[in-house]
Amino acid sequence: MKTKLFTIATFVTFVFFIGCNSSDDSKDNTNPSATANDQVVIDSKIDASVEDVSNIVEDQFSMKQTSITAKSEVFKSFLPACAVTTWTYANGIFTGSIDFGTDGCALENGNVLKGKITLSFSGNFTTSEQTITYSFDGFYHNGIKIQGSKSITRSLKSTSLLADIHPVLTHTIDLTVTFEDGSVYSRVGNRTKEMVAGYATKDNWSDNVFLVTGNYTTSKPNGNTWSSTIQTPLRYEMACKRPFPVSGTVLKVNNGVETLIDFGTGTCDNLASATTNGVTTSIDLKK
Repeated sequence: MKTKLFTIATFVTFVFFIGCNSSDDSKDNTNPSATANDQVVIDSKIDASVEDVSNIVEDQFSMKQTSITAKSEVFKSFLPACAVTTWTYANGIFTGSIDFGTDGCALENGNVLKGKITLSFSGNFTTSEQTITYSFDGFYHNGIKIQGSKSITRSLKSTSLLADIHPVLTHTIDLTVTFEDGSVYSRVGNRTKEMVAGYATKDNWSDNVFLVTGNYTTSKPNGNTWSSTIQTPLRYEMACKRPFPVSGTVLKVNNGVETLIDFGTGTCDNLASATTNGVTTSIDLKK
């Protein structure tokens, strides 16, 4: 009798274990809309870190460029007063360290940074293209640890988005992101950011407007991935003082399920809409 009861108990435990594992493995397929919305929130947090790093790189490059080529011109930095910068110049190379401290240093858009970013680039500003390398040292963005070392190619040229000569930052992304709950995500892809307004007024960051294009893949802790392709350029307006685009669309694909993310028509807010299988929901990116 005891043997029979043990066998039944073992079977029930086995079935329960299989059921739980099956539920976990198929979580991405049970509710496509909910899964897509979760992806949008996660992606928005990673996107915000990439966007801020890009702004910091552009800001510091432009600051040095202005100090060398236009000494009488005033440059207003994107960085807050709590960020401490240290620069050296040797063998024609600028090397800078931006220290945001350990207590938290808030940008104007509300994002809080900790740790350091180190970047370097040539001091020859007569060329139309520069490679800026950067790395992280104990760097956190809103409590999320960002790791990786990469480069951004900065060019001055005309593009299909703007005929006038303007700064274009081409960014190859390869980052590891660790959230506060310990979950680790990776992001690989390409990102092109163009300053389509505000380039002529270096003393005023608030009139800068950027358009972003590109595609990337995000890998989740369970090994699954989703791809993202910017279909309509994402528009970032510094006057909004928010880390989110005011317009643009992104197509996300996970396990064959497509979701179109729409950031609106120009309003400065935290909202986006996600459409999956014909169902549209509103998402608060601050979630």
